[in-house]
Amino acid sequence: MTDQFELVVGDAVLRGRPGRHSIGINGGRIAAVEQNPLSGRVEVDAAGNLVTESFVNAHLHLCKAYTLDRVGDAALDAYTSGSMGAAMTSIELASAVKEQYDESWIEPNARRAVFEAIRHGVRHILAFADVDTKAQLTGIKPLLRLRDEFRGVVDLQVVAFPQDGLLRDPGAEELVAEAVELGADVVGGIPWIEYSDDDAYEHVRRMCALAAEHGRKVAMLVDDAGDPALRTTEMLASEMLRQGLAGRGIANHARAVGTYAEPSVRRLAGLARWAGLGFVSDPHTGPVRLPAFQMADLGVSVALGQDDIEDAYYPFGRNNMLEVAFLAAHALEAVTTSGMDRVFDMVTTTAADVLSVDGHRLVVGGPADLVVLDGGSVREALNRHNPPRFVIAGGRVVAVSSNSTAFHLP
Repeated sequence: MTDQFELVVGDAVLRGRPGRHSIGINGGRIAAVEQNPLSGRVEVDAAGNLVTESFVNAHLHLCKAYTLDRVGDAALDAYTSGSMGAAMTSIELASAVKEQYDESWIEPNARRAVFEAIRHGVRHILAFADVDTKAQLTGIKPLLRLRDEFRGVVDLQVVAFPQDGLLRDPGAEELVAEAVELGADVVGGIPWIEYSDDDAYEHVRRMCALAAEHGRKVAMLVDDAGDPALRTTEMLASEMLRQGLAGRGIANHARAVGTYAEPSVRRLAGLARWAGLGFVSDPHTGPVRLPAFQMADLGVSVALGQDDIEDAYYPFGRNNMLEVAFLAAHALEAVTTSGMDRVFDMVTTTAADVLSVDGHRLVVGGPADLVVLDGGSVREALNRHNPPRFVIAGGRVVAVSSNSTAFHLP
């Protein structure tokens, strides 16, 4: 091919393809993938490092980033103890931070987290913002502004999230509807936080109805404790089918599924397939977790999310999905080559599928959203979990990082 490309990534290692490759990019799309050298107006030397699709963070509470010092450790202690029996109490304790909510500090904190996403090659984020009678719309408005500002570099799908419930927080439902009118991309929910199964179902029904009315997706935190009696994941899948939302729903956490007997897991997986319900697991943020591989083996798409960045539920986090996958490889006992490949897919291609991001694949015609990693294999990249050497979004280099140490030995 003699034409010069707008951008070429040369000397790249690609997953599942022998040899070294060059990737030609035009108009924000991948125009060529060849083993022959290509010429570009801008050229990036991958230098034998692995090049893959950019990362996808399928679950992040962005309005709460960097708030741990504001709320203290009480909620964190409750959320991470035992079998997460006190998860509801943890949420109630954590809600205290919303008494301090102010756009003047939420926006810079969220902006900092978005820049960390750029540094670490995260191209898409499902970004939750609390919308309730305490937070009002204070948390979601900055996220909507950041979504518009960073579109094309980091694409935020902003979720209007009634963290404190609907039935137990009168007025929250109207605020979620107002957030959707303001432009929220996704209708959120957390039905298990309600005080009865009837109220949990009504929570699911109302939020699915709102999503159907406005042509939105739904993303709900379901069954976020170690209690096999929790069945709000099933409620969500069933209501999606009733409301005509098949293929437009995401179940986040679903930790209680890890306590189900196998017949119940298989039954839920079948219902989820029928409803087109994707799952997001955050195995590093709590001691109880979704059986991610079992669900995936049963034909359900499962992604990983960062969940939290230095907030009431998790004291760490850098918007670094390599780090999340590294932690998940341990939590899910996925330290073989095939296991590492699975968790890597859960922060790239499979995660994109769960978020309904079209065509997120390193193939000719696909979007030129790529990372040049620090390492020549998935194992090396996970082991180091350093920022990518180059981050490419929409066919443009948007971040360059280097990692070096100068030794001064006697």
